[in-house]
Amino acid sequence: MNWSFAIVNGRLAEVFFDKKKDSRKHVFAHAYVRQNDYKKEGRKWIAEDTKRARFSYRNQQYKLVQG
Repeated sequence: MNWSFAIVNGRLAEVFFDKKKDSRKHVFAHAYVRQNDYKKEGRKWIAEDTKRARFSYRNQQYKLVQG
């Protein structure tokens, strides 16, 4: 199990995922967090991860948001 920061439904979240054999990632859970809960290094990770990871969660399915 791996995790990363992402934007889910417009809010900051920790996203939990597994890597499949074909190097694709399968997101299976998320937890909303606040940026103020993290120190300097954590805020740097948030800035890096949220640039490339935006998801929509609806009907128990995650979809990568383009744009």
